[in-house]
Amino acid sequence: MGLFGSFTLKKKESLDKGLSKTKESFFGKLSRAIVGKSKVDDEVLDNLEEILISSDVGVDTTLKIIERIEKRVSRDKYLGVNELNSILKEEIASLLEENNSNDVSDFDLPATGEPYVIMVVGVNGVGKTTTIGKLAYQFRESGKKVIIGAADTFRAAAIDQLEIWANRVDVPIIKQKMGSDPASVAYDTVASAKANGADVVIIDTAGRLHNKVNLMNELTKIKRVMQKVIPDAPQEVLLVLDGSTGQNAFEQAKQFTLATDVTALALTKLDGTAKGGVVIGISDQFKIPVKYIGIGEKMEDLQIFRRKEFVESFFEN
Repeated sequence: MGLFGSFTLKKKESLDKGLSKTKESFFGKLSRAIVGKSKVDDEVLDNLEEILISSDVGVDTTLKIIERIEKRVSRDKYLGVNELNSILKEEIASLLEENNSNDVSDFDLPATGEPYVIMVVGVNGVGKTTTIGKLAYQFRESGKKVIIGAADTFRAAAIDQLEIWANRVDVPIIKQKMGSDPASVAYDTVASAKANGADVVIIDTAGRLHNKVNLMNELTKIKRVMQKVIPDAPQEVLLVLDGSTGQNAFEQAKQFTLATDVTALALTKLDGTAKGGVVIGISDQFKIPVKYIGIGEKMEDLQIFRRKEFVESFFEN
C-alpha cells in the first residue's frame, strides 16, 4: 500500500474542486486574450506572458514557458490558438518533470528499522499545524505508528493547537512548557519514538523569520540532538508554504532554503485562491519537490502532489 493510497476518483474530484478558482481565473484571462485571433503570434504570446505572471507562476518560469512555445511556433510556422491549451499543458508538464521531483504516489517510507523523522518548517499562519495534523492522520490511516513533537516552544498557542490536532487524529504528542529548549523537545520525541517502535515522527518548529541566523542555529541544533538518537534524522525537512500568498511564498521559500536544507515542500490553501500557478513556479525555481498540496478543509484534502494529475486537472475543461 503506497503512502495515502492511489489516486482515486474521489481524490481527483477534490483536486478539481481545489484548483477551480485558479482554473477559472487563468482560462478566463486566456480566452479574452485570444478572442478574434486564429494563430499564435507575438501579441498572443505577450498576453500569455502577462497571464502566467499574474497567476503567480513567477517571472523566470513564465519566460521559460514562453521561450518553449516560441520555439514551437518558429518550428511549426503556424500554430492555431485552439492548439494553445494542449501546447501549454505539454510544456508545463515537461517543465515539472525536470524539477527533481519524482511523483511519490506509491511512495512508502523506507524500511530502515528506524523511525522516519520529518522536521516541519515554515512561518506562522501558513497552515503548518494543520498540515502536521493532516499528515499524522494520513500516515496513521495507512497503518503507520506516528508520534508528534511540539518543538515550537516560542508560542503557547502553537503547542495548544498541535495538541488539539494530536487528540483529533489520535496520535501521541511530546511537549514541554512554553519557552523550553526546542532541541530538548525534539530529542525527547525521537527518543520516545525509538523506544516505542514508531514509524513516523513529525516535529513542529518555530515559525519565525525575522532573524535568519537564530533560525538557522535553532534548526541546526534540533537536527544535531536528534542525530544522537537517529544518526540520519531528520530524513525529511518539509517547508510549508501558503499557496494563496503567491509571490510571498517564493520569498519565504528563498529565506528558508538559505537557513536549512529543505528537501520537500507542502503548498497549502490552494482551494481558496486563484494563485495555484505558484506550485509550477516554486517547483521550477527551487528544484525542491512539491510533495503535498492542501486543497480543502477535510483531512483527506492534504494530497500527495502528483505532477501528471495536477496538470491534467488544471487543463481539463
